[in-house]
Amino acid sequence: MLANLTALDALDRLRAGNVRFVSNVISIDSLARQLDRGALKKAQAPFAIVLGCSDSRAPAELVFDQGLGELFVIRVAGNVVSPSQVGSVEFAAERFGIRLVVVMGHTQCGAIDATMEAVEQGSPPASDNIMSIVERVRPAVEAARRAGGDRETVARAATRINVQMAVQHLRHGTPAIERLVTSDGMMVIGAEYDLESGRVEFIG
Repeated sequence: MLANLTALDALDRLRAGNVRFVSNVISIDSLARQLDRGALKKAQAPFAIVLGCSDSRAPAELVFDQGLGELFVIRVAGNVVSPSQVGSVEFAAERFGIRLVVVMGHTQCGAIDATMEAVEQGSPPASDNIMSIVERVRPAVEAARRAGGDRETVARAATRINVQMAVQHLRHGTPAIERLVTSDGMMVIGAEYDLESGRVEFIG
């Protein structure tokens, strides 16, 4: 079991797993945990929380070469932070003693593209529910547009700004997480997954 790793040890484990993924290597440990599902039927002990995008091309368990029960993964379009995501992070941190939270965006994000289209065209998304995601991503897109550049440059910058805003929201959004960060060794950091290379770059 890997519970109660320090934030830095957990981060090192994620980095090593991503190196394997980029090299098209799957660890024996990851495979073994998939074959030993019965060992997890009564309890789990994940060592890191990953708040990532729902994009089908960016599954955290594969990107970091981790097996069943090793990551507590929260996925939502645009890796945005709303009360339910904050509550999920709080739950996992308190229940399992996890001290590393990674907010992971990725290149060519559909939520970023949808928000850019809404901003450029001045037209609302198809539904209020999609609008709730767009409105959370909009500040990142607007900040990236102010910085300038072609559309690809703006999209890439918006992706990173969106991640950084989510990180700050989690770090300071609730007393529970802020306490864990300031006095109990929790780290909340950002990351960007490159769909083409498979590499994850940690931000901050």
